[in-house]
Amino acid sequence: MTIGAAFAAVLAGCTPGATVSPAPATETQATEAPTGTQAPTRDSGARSGEEPANTAATPSANPDAAATETVKQTVTTALTQLAAAAPKPATAQVTDALTGAGIAPAVLQVSQSRTPTGLEADAIEAAVLQGKDCIIGQVREGAVAVTVLPVLDSGKCFVGS
Repeated sequence: MTIGAAFAAVLAGCTPGATVSPAPATETQATEAPTGTQAPTRDSGARSGEEPANTAATPSANPDAAATETVKQTVTTALTQLAAAAPKPATAQVTDALTGAGIAPAVLQVSQSRTPTGLEADAIEAAVLQGKDCIIGQVREGAVAVTVLPVLDSGKCFVGS
């Protein structure tokens, strides 16, 4: 349900004249557990008296997940620094902040900061294509939310142009 809501928010943000409800402040927190705080889970095949198996995936065990987590942290840091200086940044500011942080322009998509009628957008979204993942970041009135969603069938992160 969360992925669907986030996906709808991304899609709505790309439609001219559409508005997007702010993402819950706990979205990123709810999907991330600090390292070492997840309780181990018992393997269903474990016998009584055996040590429970920890099935939590670690980024080092999966190179793709590690790369996605690194890009997610880069996006979060760059957008947080930008939002502190410009709570309602323009498209060019978001692009400059992310490319300045090392994101290649070829894998970056940024929504428009102005509607076709010239109004200021409520929020601006940026997406970074990383393998089979899209790292989606949003800046809304100085608040930053970042999440990871699957790549669309088109091979992009945003629908439309």
